[in-house]
Amino acid sequence: MKQDVALKILCSGENVFLTGSAGTGKTFVINKYIKYLKERRIEPAIVAPTGIAASHIGGKTIHSFFSIGIKEYIDDGYINWLTRQRFLGGRLRDLKVLIVDEISMVSPELFSSMDRILRAFKKSNEPFGGVQVILSGDFFQLPPISKERKEIKFVWQTNLWQNMGLKICYLEEKFRQDDEVLINILEEIRSGEVSEDSMDVFRSRYKKKLANNFNPTKLYTHNADVDKINEIELENLSGKSITFSATTKGSKKNIEKIFKSSLVAEEVKLKKEAIVIFIKNNYEKGYINGTLGKVVSFTEVGNHPIVEIFSGRKIVAEKDEWLLEDDKGDIKARVRQTPLRLAWALTIHKSQGMTLDAAEIDLSKTFEIGQGYVALSRIKSIQGLRLMGLNDIALKVDELVLEIDCEMKEISRLNSIEFRNLNEKELIETHQNFIVKCGGTIEEREIEENKKGIKKMAKDEKKSFKSEQPRGGTIEITKKMLRDKKTIAQIAKERGLAESTILSHLQEIKKLLPELDIEHLKPKAEILCLVLGKAKEIKNKKNPDDFSQDGQIRLRPIFEGLNEKISYEEIKLAMLFWKE
Repeated sequence: MKQDVALKILCSGENVFLTGSAGTGKTFVINKYIKYLKERRIEPAIVAPTGIAASHIGGKTIHSFFSIGIKEYIDDGYINWLTRQRFLGGRLRDLKVLIVDEISMVSPELFSSMDRILRAFKKSNEPFGGVQVILSGDFFQLPPISKERKEIKFVWQTNLWQNMGLKICYLEEKFRQDDEVLINILEEIRSGEVSEDSMDVFRSRYKKKLANNFNPTKLYTHNADVDKINEIELENLSGKSITFSATTKGSKKNIEKIFKSSLVAEEVKLKKEAIVIFIKNNYEKGYINGTLGKVVSFTEVGNHPIVEIFSGRKIVAEKDEWLLEDDKGDIKARVRQTPLRLAWALTIHKSQGMTLDAAEIDLSKTFEIGQGYVALSRIKSIQGLRLMGLNDIALKVDELVLEIDCEMKEISRLNSIEFRNLNEKELIETHQNFIVKCGGTIEEREIEENKKGIKKMAKDEKKSFKSEQPRGGTIEITKKMLRDKKTIAQIAKERGLAESTILSHLQEIKKLLPELDIEHLKPKAEILCLVLGKAKEIKNKKNPDDFSQDGQIRLRPIFEGLNEKISYEEIKLAMLFWKE
């Protein structure tokens, strides 16, 4: 199927499974659809199973968006508890479009949990509560990690998948890799038959030195190999290492559950110049699980690592928390540790969703079919491959996936014919009906205004990326609009920016101009009372973990202290009225 046909199907409001091999433009089509929706005043939810995948699509992790912690499966009691959480209500009840990227990595249990949560919030028995669901991914990628053998390991094997009425859109035209040799090899792996010519190519890349002695990202199958390489690389750096030890609270059994279900380590050794990866989401601090960077120094107080991420921004990696909660939301165990791991080498699982200029790949210990395909599809060109080894299963793919792949291609072909034959007028009407149903706009004038706003936002972001003091100009505009007594929602709409961005501007403006009158933005008395009361309580307790390096009260203890019933955005706004 061509990209333009797939986009027309998405715009029709159908539930869709968008698939295709690496480089066919799945993310491109998704981004076009997101832009189309935003231009019509519809805000889709964009989620993915891992932080790296979420960062590539500009979304959140599934666990974070649906507020299900480290769980895969949740029971009715937990769902009932979620429906009483005020901060989740608006987000899920108003949801019209859900986009799930890297669906191959979503377990059937997690898939079911998302469905059941949305049915509960929407009070609807339709799949996913009746919202449009776009699933994107490639089942030749790796399935979700599971410690137990399961009868059903892919979401397409579930009854839920069968009941969604999904339109299959299988993209077949290649756009990413500009290397015909690599494209051909990947297609052969997907077909289940790798030719001798392709094996000759692999032999030619065995331990091959890359151009300009380029030091590539190293991809390995096992954590033990990754850890060993990272330790050697750390040892090669000059200077003293600093060790960060985890602090824990709770029973040994529950603490072990946290360590087993996350990437947090009991001990982390770091040096200046170490390549690292963040292993937790912290939107407040500006990093997610999967953000890569380099340690450039350590703070004078507390010795916290200062990490420069690839955008050039520097983040102080203070200790973060991993919690284990029961179905009532009570905390059973807690681990506190620096949210970093060394990242010269990564596991193939962790690399999923990345695009690399070059990679050193070792498939000699491949233990799961599909690992070779995933690793090789990370690189742009065969010239960027340094192959350290292959074993017998490295280039194999799942027989079940091979079988379903042929079926999906045929269904997609029929869907393509059906939509290409539709009357243009009828198609436009279908698209408009869906937008109206979602509460969006079909007024051309308004759509054009929204387009300008989105373009302006992209331009502002580009400027802020390049500028040393990125947001000065854009903050000045926000400041003027605040003086005109405009609300956060009005400013966001007029400027084509997210409300969270305007709120960040507001925080910075209040630091510089504490006397600025923002009384018109004051939250409801009930919220203000709860937030400021909890802040006062935290201040009086004087627990150092509850304060940032500059002595400010962190948002998280307030959020948790109020049983997660008030959102971070509401807390941020209320704290602007905090008088110490």
